[in-house]
Amino acid sequence: MNRMLKGLLFATTVLAPGMAMAQSANLTIESWRNDDLSIWQEKIIPAFQAKNKDVKVTFAPMAPTEYNSAVNAKLEAGTAGDLITCRPFDLSLAMFQKGQLASLSDLPGIGNFSDTAKSAWTTDDGKTTFCVPMASVIHGFIYNKKAFQEAGVQVPKTEDEFFAVLEKFKKGGTYIPLAMGTKDQWESATMGYYNIGPNYWKGEEGRKALISGSQKLTDAAWVEPYKTLAKWKPYLGDGFEAQTYPDSQNLFTLGRAAIYPAGSWEIAPFKAQADFEMGAFPPPVKKAGDTCYISDHNDIGIGLNAKAKNPEAAKKFLAWVASPEFAELYANALPGFFSLNSTAVKMNDALAQEFVSWRQNCKPTIRPSAAIVGRGKPNLDLEMWRVSANVINGTETADQAGAETQKGLDSWYKPAK
Repeated sequence: MNRMLKGLLFATTVLAPGMAMAQSANLTIESWRNDDLSIWQEKIIPAFQAKNKDVKVTFAPMAPTEYNSAVNAKLEAGTAGDLITCRPFDLSLAMFQKGQLASLSDLPGIGNFSDTAKSAWTTDDGKTTFCVPMASVIHGFIYNKKAFQEAGVQVPKTEDEFFAVLEKFKKGGTYIPLAMGTKDQWESATMGYYNIGPNYWKGEEGRKALISGSQKLTDAAWVEPYKTLAKWKPYLGDGFEAQTYPDSQNLFTLGRAAIYPAGSWEIAPFKAQADFEMGAFPPPVKKAGDTCYISDHNDIGIGLNAKAKNPEAAKKFLAWVASPEFAELYANALPGFFSLNSTAVKMNDALAQEFVSWRQNCKPTIRPSAAIVGRGKPNLDLEMWRVSANVINGTETADQAGAETQKGLDSWYKPAK
């Protein structure tokens, strides 16, 4: 009896604390995606914890505009969570170079991603991956099916057809042809120049040529998209120069506009707000039979804080994020954020499926200012925002836009020999 009591005492005083420690791993995910809080709390985290009851995960997002500076401050102060949501390319690369993110090159499951999928979170030499790719976003156009039916128009496949559709809506007077403003500038490039441009500079071919220095922003392939953007002006509606991003969203979801130059991240909020059926089409090509290109831009990944308090539990979570199970769960929880996992994902949302189907026929690329040529000052991305808006407003010509952006790039960027 004494032996049993002593054994029980030993178990409660020695083993129990150890067992409690094994169950006490708490992980915090730093993120800018505050819109996704309920999805993480109700769908993603419960799916992980169903199989990993010893790990508690908290999704702790902050305001998107504050994230870059705030998460850097927390990393420097040693107060950041174990898991860091990674923005693509240079912002996360800088964190890795400062020793704030750990290498994940040997993480179980990282082989489920192609080099292209990992490119936004891999060093320039291709040797080290430091974030698990989670999703990309695709650019194109979302349209009001009811408006198209009323106007008797078909989905345009070429630029001539696109402008003929816009002209039909303008003459009809019922709908604003295109819902986009230029006040906030970034839409002019992100949903304008970066959307249609790949068909001109031939996607990755042109982007890589810009990095190598064999092409310049004054070349026709980079100037012509601005000329096409300038032709959008008559179809944007009265006062588009003062129209903000939320204004454009509201115009479309309220049924007042026929077409919305879009990123696929709009799918979920639009479906929650609009009471009409929507469709989508990729950027129209110059002429029938041309190869089509789409901006399929690596958007979000997740990495390991190099000073994580619970690195093993964090790696367990990251290995799950790299799995096909997570890929399907995330893509369906957030329609419009498309899996970068090499395993095919079945999506339930028809509009999201329409966007991702373009991968079958069009060549994917990323935004040209995202990698390498966007690291200096003046920042090429911000410059392209500004000149794209100016070109649409009619205050700057396409040639001037190309010359200005190339001058800014030349002031600091010297292509490697």
